[in-house]
Amino acid sequence: MQLSPVRQAELHSDLKIQEKDELQWKKMKVEGFDENGEKEAQLRRNFHVILAKYGMDGKRDTRPLESNSLKDHDIKEEDAFEDPRLDKLWNKAKISGKFSDEELLNLKREFQHHKDKVHEYNILMDTVSRTEEIHKNVISPLEGDTKEHVLQQKHTELKHKMRDLNQGFERLRKLSHEGFSEDSEFREPRVIELWEAAKRTNLSNDELESLKEELRHFETKVEKHSHYKEQLELSHQKLQHVEALGDKEHIKRNKEKYDTLAEKTREMGYKMKKHMQDLSNKISRQGLQHNEL
Repeated sequence: MQLSPVRQAELHSDLKIQEKDELQWKKMKVEGFDENGEKEAQLRRNFHVILAKYGMDGKRDTRPLESNSLKDHDIKEEDAFEDPRLDKLWNKAKISGKFSDEELLNLKREFQHHKDKVHEYNILMDTVSRTEEIHKNVISPLEGDTKEHVLQQKHTELKHKMRDLNQGFERLRKLSHEGFSEDSEFREPRVIELWEAAKRTNLSNDELESLKEELRHFETKVEKHSHYKEQLELSHQKLQHVEALGDKEHIKRNKEKYDTLAEKTREMGYKMKKHMQDLSNKISRQGLQHNEL
């Protein structure tokens, strides 16, 4: 597979998260939970999403693999977001004069993040459709109400993701027209998304302030991980250059540096994604608790 070093590191951290979730599920199963198979179905679906995301599901994928380009400073005129609505918003924003060069780079990252979320939604929708076909054609141990419940849960997940996409697009539309406000709390798209989700819950001002502080620490972690990914890409390019020259000692030194950097990037990627998963679950849980009160 022609995955770049950065994509390999991303795949590694996604698989570690999947492994952690599966080990937790096995423990739940032993303790008598997940009798209806809801969590098991979700884990299987998540694994299929990972396979499709990295082109490992056996399907021919015409989408570009390197969607999370590191070269944010290269804003090419032909760059497209594979969605006419996004392209139109982006082109208007570029010529509006409301954004500095740095703000345009931040805006582009937000657009790219939204494009990646649409991509993942489409993968999930395809996975759910194929799972339903299997349920129709194969005798499943999940019969009657239980089977119906699992299918219902899948559609609920899709509905929530579509709602998030619509809210994300609305935010981009507003941002493109009005520009960044002076009091923007965060810069990283994933952190902004978590903050927006938190504000939609019924959390108290004190709880929101506490969460805001936690998100600031998380944003520092995300930015550090992004820096390491850039360094890994540069290290890979340098290693390829040195290998072409053929100096064995030079190759050995650069290979050691590259391997160390790759390991560090994978480790940081896992910790960052695990932290994001925990924050997302925490926000969802707190929102539900307040809605029940």
